[in-house]
Amino acid sequence: MAYDSGNRWTARAAVPQVDIDVGLRQYMLRVYNYMAGGLALTGLVAYAAVMSGFYQAIAGSILFWIVLLAPLALVMLLSFRVQSMSLPAVQLTFWAYAGLMGLSLAGIFLVYTGASIARVFFITAGTFAAMSLYGYTTRTDLSRFGSFLFMGLIGIVIASLVNIFVASSALQFAISVIGVIVFVGLTAWDTQQIKEMYFEGDGEVVAGKKAIMGALRLYLDFINLFIMLMQLMGQRRD
Repeated sequence: MAYDSGNRWTARAAVPQVDIDVGLRQYMLRVYNYMAGGLALTGLVAYAAVMSGFYQAIAGSILFWIVLLAPLALVMLLSFRVQSMSLPAVQLTFWAYAGLMGLSLAGIFLVYTGASIARVFFITAGTFAAMSLYGYTTRTDLSRFGSFLFMGLIGIVIASLVNIFVASSALQFAISVIGVIVFVGLTAWDTQQIKEMYFEGDGEVVAGKKAIMGALRLYLDFINLFIMLMQLMGQRRD
């Protein structure tokens, strides 16, 4: 058997790698499915809230501010307590977050035309898909760009808070342009990070939590990219 042992060892060594590749694809598909489901729920809740008049009814009330701040509270809950939470609790929190985001973003349907919302959504989806695919397939280590992207994100947050008081259209335009660049980069970087989080030895609970947290990161990239593009390209209602 010595004369063909090399071939046999090659075949045996390939089996674990195939298992890893299959497991990774299933894991990433799970991430994208959660993300897509969250986006769908957000869109449906936003549309229903406006069409039913619920959003208009709570606008300017205390309830509106609760709805606006609740998603941030849920993100913090997942970020700091995910390891101690059960998988069903993590799933429920994710869906609750996506639904509340729909309520907080419902005003988009009152500010922009339906046609421009649809157009920008498809532009966002195409850009996101391209950058996420790049992040998944590239062999370039994108972690070196992570600190710059994070600093850009902090800058966007600070500038947005400042612009609440100064209400500068020029500053808002700059925020939107920089925001598009930052979230395009974050999409690729987060995808690579999520891919590297995969471990074939994870149990169902750990793998499920990783998939949800990965979906949350990509969901936030998509939503923020969409908002930035809407501010640049959206057609406002008369």
